[in-house]
Amino acid sequence: QVQLVESGGGLVQAGGSLRLSCAASGRTLSSYAMGWFRQAPGNKREFVAAISWSGRRTDYADSVKGRFTISRDNAKNTVYLQMNSLKPEDTAVYYCASPRRPYYYSAAYSSDYDYWGQGTQITVSS
Repeated sequence: QVQLVESGGGLVQAGGSLRLSCAASGRTLSSYAMGWFRQAPGNKREFVAAISWSGRRTDYADSVKGRFTISRDNAKNTVYLQMNSLKPEDTAVYYCASPRRPYYYSAAYSSDYDYWGQGTQITVSS
């Protein structure tokens, strides 16, 4: 059974930084792409960032490009999202996700992801 567990959320002032972690169990992440999505109250879930199984390819939503960095440590079976220069509009629940198929990279389409974490709340105060 695949489980994804996010951690690292919290309350931060605008301009601050946070790093999210997504630890996987039940599978070895080195064969799987990973993504981060977020959902603010009243909004649809939206794509934030994705990384290929090797880490060689990354994609970002325009709203976070240049501020967020996705990375992975396959030895630790963990994916990270470093968030800098946070803005109040970044406030949301952040989810990590993984597709069922190995060596499959979709990036922005949430429907291509089969496994989801429970989410971690990020609140950015102005």
